[in-house]
Order: sequence, then structure tokens, then C-alpha cells
Amino acid sequence: MRLSGKILALLCLTCLIVGCRQEKSVQQEFPLPDTLFVGTLYSPTSFFIYKNDTLGYEYERIMDFARSKNIHVAFRVASNMNSMLQMLADGSVHILAYEIPETAEFKDSLTHCGLSNTTYQVLVQRQTDSILTDVTQLVGRDVFVERNSKYESRLQNLNNEIGGGINIHPFSKDTLITEDLIEMVSDGDIPLAVVDSDIARLNRTYYNNINIDLKISFPQRSSWAVSHTNKWLADSVNAWAETSTARSLSKELLKRYFELSKGLPSVTFSLKPGEISPYDSIFRKYAPTIGWDWKMLAAIAYTESQFDPTVVSWAGARGIMQLMPGTARAYGLAPEEIEDPECSVKAAVASIKDLIRLFEPKVKSQDELIRFVLAAYNSGAGHILDAIALAEKHGKDSGIWYDNVEEAVMWKSNPQYYNDPVCRFGYFRGKQTVSYVPTVENHYLNFCTKSRKK
Repeated sequence: MRLSGKILALLCLTCLIVGCRQEKSVQQEFPLPDTLFVGTLYSPTSFFIYKNDTLGYEYERIMDFARSKNIHVAFRVASNMNSMLQMLADGSVHILAYEIPETAEFKDSLTHCGLSNTTYQVLVQRQTDSILTDVTQLVGRDVFVERNSKYESRLQNLNNEIGGGINIHPFSKDTLITEDLIEMVSDGDIPLAVVDSDIARLNRTYYNNINIDLKISFPQRSSWAVSHTNKWLADSVNAWAETSTARSLSKELLKRYFELSKGLPSVTFSLKPGEISPYDSIFRKYAPTIGWDWKMLAAIAYTESQFDPTVVSWAGARGIMQLMPGTARAYGLAPEEIEDPECSVKAAVASIKDLIRLFEPKVKSQDELIRFVLAAYNSGAGHILDAIALAEKHGKDSGIWYDNVEEAVMWKSNPQYYNDPVCRFGYFRGKQTVSYVPTVENHYLNFCTKSRKK
């Protein structure tokens, strides 16, 4: 099957090689290369792909450095820390745009550079009236950590320091990751967990009922790194990091990734009996082009934006259909058109049409096709293609969403799976897409009932 030009263009946005070149903004003071090769790891904080756009705190900062120096960037994503360090050692990359601990172990072989961030291991607990505020209060408490992790080691050491009494529960499961423990605390399934503060801060934007104030470790400083032979590059990065522009960007990105809620604000508006939204006529106009019930488009819009055309998500998606900047450009929208409801719906329907063509040969029925398209609309087509490949590899039915490809999407938050050679698009927080599909379907059923009550 031949993919449409737009789908190919969108998938190309997520390639590991990312280029940028803008007008020279500052005079280069060091002999920087024409192309800067950057090593990184997939993670929810550093580098990941979402709705066909590349995002990440470290990604956006290194791209800003490259723009300031008028150079191209090529990313090389390693599967683990040791592989990433080896890429630097053998000269495959110039710099690691990833938080490398500033320890004696690394300082012997690396030169750290750029903004230095400080993290701690913190206790994750539900926000109640009886918050623990001191590590001595952990005596007699049940605390869950990943088995054989640095968190387990730290908790064992802390237990010795305070004279014992902490009930440490090492937790292991093939698909378990640190973020799962945070969710389990939020849901009340476990009482306490230990994770790094940056991971805790990011997840607090999803779970607003957790408290992460209690630090249980010494501070750990970390920053980007180059090899000792590239100290000239470290000097250039350090000079950029001290500029007001870079400092302002870092501050804005910290807020965007680690503070802004990932949810949507509530929106109210007046409707006539039987109406679903202020934009029903637009949904009715464009739904026939894909052969869908217009109320399914309305369900997508409500799930994405609650019909608020002014909403801008933490990731930069805008308009009632929450189009990412890259998707909007690919379907011909000017920046000023993204918040126009009709333009937003028209472009969204065009993208859905391409997704239908992409997934139609892979699924069992029309109902399944809609589910796969909804999932791809939420996550980006690449992650669903990865999930299909994982499902096939692990004996799941790759043409069925629920309990099959749906499960494989969840695996893509675990390095064991997203580093699998069958995956091309890396880390993805699958929980949001797994929740998204039934949410849209439920809104659709509710809208079908509501539209009949005229």
C-alpha cells in the first residue's frame, strides 16, 4: 500500500535525524561543525515523539542552542546510558543532550556543560491531612520501590541510618516502570513510593492528588556532557546557557513540562435542545468526506478541547481539534487559522482520511478501524504502527484494538519494549491513548442519545 504524501510527511517529522537552520543570530566564537551530532535517550523528560512532533525538555533546549549558532542537528538515540556514553567515546556524537550525573565516575571521562539541574529521590504520597514531613516518620510504613533499583538501595541505606523499621517492598513486573508506582499511589493501591524528583514533578501534572515534597536523598546535580577533547564545544554551550534567551527558555520549558497540568479546564456554553456543540453544522459538513457519523467528530473535539477553540495544550496543540503545529502545517493551515473551528475541523478530517487509508488494510472491521484511527489521532501514527509490530511479535491479534494492540501501546512506556528493533518511534506514554479511545467512544454514544432528544 502506498501512503499518502501527507502521512509520509508527518512520519518524517518523527525521524531520529532532525535538522534546523535559521538565520545567523549570533557571531560564532568557536569552530562549531556544520552539523552537530547529538546523543540522547528516549524518555518522558528528554526526547520523545507525540502526535508526530518531536518534544522534550532537553530536545527543545539543544535545538535552541543550534539555532543560536546557525547549525544543523542530527540526533542519535541510544538504547541505554552505556550505549550513549560509548557513542560519545567513539566520536559518533559531539554532545550528550541528556542529564548526565556530575559524579567522579563521569568527570574522569566527560566534560559537563550547560545548565546544571539538581534532583533528589522523593517520597510519593497521596495529598491528605497527614502528610509525612520527616524521614523518621517512615518507621512502620510500607514503601514500594522497583526491585534492584537505585531507589531500593537508597531506601535500604536510609533504613540503616534511622535504625530500621521501614517496611520496604521491592516490586517487580515485566511491564512495570517507575511511573506505574506513582499512578498506584495516586489510585490508592499502594501507600508510598520512591522516585526521582524530576519524574515525580512531571507525573504530578497528571496526578494532582500526590505530594512529592519529602526528599529522602542527597541532591544529585546533572547536566549535558562532551568528551574532554571537545572542551571547545562545552565552552560554546556554557556561553549560550548564560544568555538571557537561554535562561528564559529553560524557565518556560520547566513550567511547560513539569508544572502545567496535562488536563483541560472546564468549559460551559449555552445550547439549544438536541444540540451537542456550537459547531454541529461544521461537523455535519465535513464528516461525509470520511464516511463517519458527524457525532464521532464531535466526540473527538469534545475529548480534545471541550469545544474550546482557544485551548493550547502543554505540548502546543491548538484549536477545537487540538492540532499540533506540524500537523497543521502539513494540512495547509496557517498559524492564524488553527483556532478557527472550521479550519481546524477541515484539517483534522483530512488527517483522519489519511489515517483511515493507512490502517484500513490492517484491521478486522469498521469498528476496529475507527478505534485504530482514534488511537493514531491521539498519539501519532508511528506509535500505533510500533504497537501493531509489538503485538504481532508477542502473539497478540494485531488487527484488534482492545486487549491486543491496546496492550502493546501500554508497553511503549517501558524501555524493554520501545527499544525493541521492531519499534521505530521510541518512548510513548501509552496510558493516555488507552484511555482516549474508550473516552471518545463513550462521548459518541452519549451524543447519539442527546441528539435524539430534540
